[in-house]
Amino acid sequence: MTTPLAEVLDGQHAADLRKAARALLKQPLLLARGRYADEFRLVRRHAPELREWFDRNTGWSLQVDAETARLRKIPGVLTDPTHPAREASRGTAPFTRRRYVLLCLALAALERGEAQIALGRLADQIVLDAADPRLTATGIEFALERRDERLDLAAVVRLLLDLGVLRRVAGEEESYVSGAGDVLYDVERRVLAGLLASRRGPSTVHAETLDDRLAELVAETALDSDELRFRAMRRSLTRRLLDDPVLYYDDLTDAELGYLTRQRGFLTARITELTGLVAEVRAEGIAMVDPDDDLTDLRMPEQGTHGHVTLLLAEHLAGADGPVTLDMLALRVRELAAQHGGFWSKSAREPGMETELVEQAVARLTALGLVSRAPHAVAARPALARYAVGETVIREPGSAPVPPQRKATS
Repeated sequence: MTTPLAEVLDGQHAADLRKAARALLKQPLLLARGRYADEFRLVRRHAPELREWFDRNTGWSLQVDAETARLRKIPGVLTDPTHPAREASRGTAPFTRRRYVLLCLALAALERGEAQIALGRLADQIVLDAADPRLTATGIEFALERRDERLDLAAVVRLLLDLGVLRRVAGEEESYVSGAGDVLYDVERRVLAGLLASRRGPSTVHAETLDDRLAELVAETALDSDELRFRAMRRSLTRRLLDDPVLYYDDLTDAELGYLTRQRGFLTARITELTGLVAEVRAEGIAMVDPDDDLTDLRMPEQGTHGHVTLLLAEHLAGADGPVTLDMLALRVRELAAQHGGFWSKSAREPGMETELVEQAVARLTALGLVSRAPHAVAARPALARYAVGETVIREPGSAPVPPQRKATS
C-alpha cells in the first residue's frame, strides 16, 4: 500500500522542523551566508513554529530576518563558568577576564563606528575606553604596549569574525600582532545588533554584586501568581534539560523538584518531539541524550594524551570513596605516566606537567557534569559511575553469563 501524500508531507515537515531546531540549539546565531546558510534557510521557513515553541517552553526569543536568525538563549544556571568563550582559530584556551572586557569594549566601539573599520583604529578606540577610571579601578589595563595585549585583541577579533560580526576585507591579524601591518573589516551591523542576549539593557542594571546583575539582566516579569510561577519553573527546567549535560535533582529547589516530578513526562516528551533528544531518567537526575551525538559543544575526549588522562582520571574518581584532592590527582597522573607514558606526548611526561594535565581533565569533567569541584578537591557526581570499572569476573567454560553490574544512577 502506498503512503498517503498528507502523511508523507507531515513527516517531512516534522523532520525539517527538528533539523531547524537542532541547528539553533547548536548555533544560536545563524547567518544567511557562510557554512550555516542551509540551516538558516530552514530556520527562516519554520520561524513561526520555532518562535512559539521556544517562547512557551524556554522563554528564549527567536528573531529572524533576511540575513540573520538569532535565538537569544538564557542559561538555566546563570553562574555556571564551565563553558567560556574560546578563540575560534587557535587552540582551546578559554577567554581570560581581560579578553572578556576587551570583547565588550570592542562591541561598544563597533556600535559607534562606521561600516568599515581597521584593526588599528579599533585598538585605538579600545585603549581610550579602557582608560575609564571605573575600569582601571578594577585592575583592568590595556595600552597595547606588550605583545600579549595585541594577542588578546586578536583573539577577540577572531571570535567576532567567527560570529559574523566582522568580515575580513584585507590583511591578517598575525601581521598586526607582529607590528607589520593592519587589517580592514566590514562591520555587519545587523549581526552586531542582535548579539546581546538579555531581557534588558546592561546600562539599566545597577545591582552591586555580579550574581545580582546577572539575575537582573534576565529577570522575567513579577511572578505574582501560581500560573506565572509554574511557567517560570517550566521554562527554567526545560532550559536546563536542553543545555546542561545532566539535570541533578539535588540541584533543584523543593518547588522545582515537585514540579519536575509531576511534569517530567510532559517536559521530556515535548523536548523529544522537537529535537530528537531522548530522556535517560535515573534515580539522581535526568540527561537528555542525543542519539546522533552531534548536539553538544563538549564531549568526553577519546584520543590523544589529554583524552587518555581524562578517561583514566574519570575511572579513578568513579572508584573513589569520597572527594579527592588535586594534589592526590597529580600524584595519580605521575603513577599513570609510569604505566602509560610511552603512549603520551613527550611534553606530557615532563616533570611538573601533571598539574596542568589534572587541571585540563578536571575542567572537562566539571563542564560535563561528571564531577563537582571545590578549591582544592574534586568529588564524583552520579553520572560519572558509567566510567567505573567493575571487578573482573572469571567464569568456567559453559557457565551462565553474569549480568553486568554498574555502580550507577538507577
